[in-house]
Amino acid sequence: MAATLFSRRYVSILSHWLGWGLLGYLLFFYQSINSDIRFPDLFWVRQGIFFGLMVGIFYYNSLVLVPKLLLNNYTGRYLLALLGIIGIVLLLIGGLEFGFNLPVQMHRAFHPDGGGRVKYYGWIQPTTFTILLVLGISTSLSLLQKWQTDANLRLALEQAKTTSELSFLKAQINPHFFFNTLNNIYALTLLDVETAREALHRLSRMMRYVLYETQSGTTLLSKEISFVNDYIQLMQLRLTDKVTVTVDTPSPLHDQPIAPMILLPFVENAFKHGVSALEPSRIGIHIQQRQNQLLVDVRNTLFLTKAPSLETGNGIGLANTRRRLDLLYPDQYSLEINEHTPADEYQVQLTLTLS
Repeated sequence: MAATLFSRRYVSILSHWLGWGLLGYLLFFYQSINSDIRFPDLFWVRQGIFFGLMVGIFYYNSLVLVPKLLLNNYTGRYLLALLGIIGIVLLLIGGLEFGFNLPVQMHRAFHPDGGGRVKYYGWIQPTTFTILLVLGISTSLSLLQKWQTDANLRLALEQAKTTSELSFLKAQINPHFFFNTLNNIYALTLLDVETAREALHRLSRMMRYVLYETQSGTTLLSKEISFVNDYIQLMQLRLTDKVTVTVDTPSPLHDQPIAPMILLPFVENAFKHGVSALEPSRIGIHIQQRQNQLLVDVRNTLFLTKAPSLETGNGIGLANTRRRLDLLYPDQYSLEINEHTPADEYQVQLTLTLS
């Protein structure tokens, strides 16, 4: 970031030097190079003073008038200030023109034979045009710089808001998951102590993943899938024979960065609402890779109690996952919910483009 700011500052300074170099070339060298006429020495003094005045009004307008008047909606005062500047510069240059007797000297330089008529006010039009051009460029650059500053500020605020919101959403998902898992382990302690120990071991491994592997904002796809597999195996410890769980993951796996804890809510929702202690039930979790796309298909048996969808917001994890996808992968994912499949299943299909 610091290098980028330094580069922009360097480019800005260089552009100013090039601009003044071009104006200086037009005022001092262009006329003398493209003409055999010898200009009076006082003409170059006049040009030097005029050049200094242009530099002065450029930065006075850019650093004082635009920020204090124009950007504060004092447009009338700003225009009056510009008219005053134009008038003062014209009076100063007019004083130099007549004080140095430049109209007569320039006429003699162009008409050595003494013919023609002296143009005492021929300097007004090009001088006024140059002043307007310098002020116009100064105002335009100042407004452009202000627009860029405001845009960068809005972007920084939006990024800060996004980061804060993602942290909040992730913090919501994690307690939700651990709350459900601890309830499952508590139930296991009443039935099988060894199984409960195994569950605690898996849970501790999953907690290490959450605490230490997800701090950078991204994790590897292989670690995310391993985390999901740990969750599935943990949940299977308390399932009856009436539940059939099918898991299909990519083999071989092409590792790519992915947002952590982004797949868990879909799997968690399937176990939460697709399992029955009385009726046969099935859960199917299929994860595939297709070039840079990750395809996730999660299905579970649909019972009379309707599974909460992403649209209703009844599932905390699912609703936040949609929001995380919006923030992390804008225009890079599609999420389809089908609550009335021919097989009487609740289906979630996620297609995620990973860069």
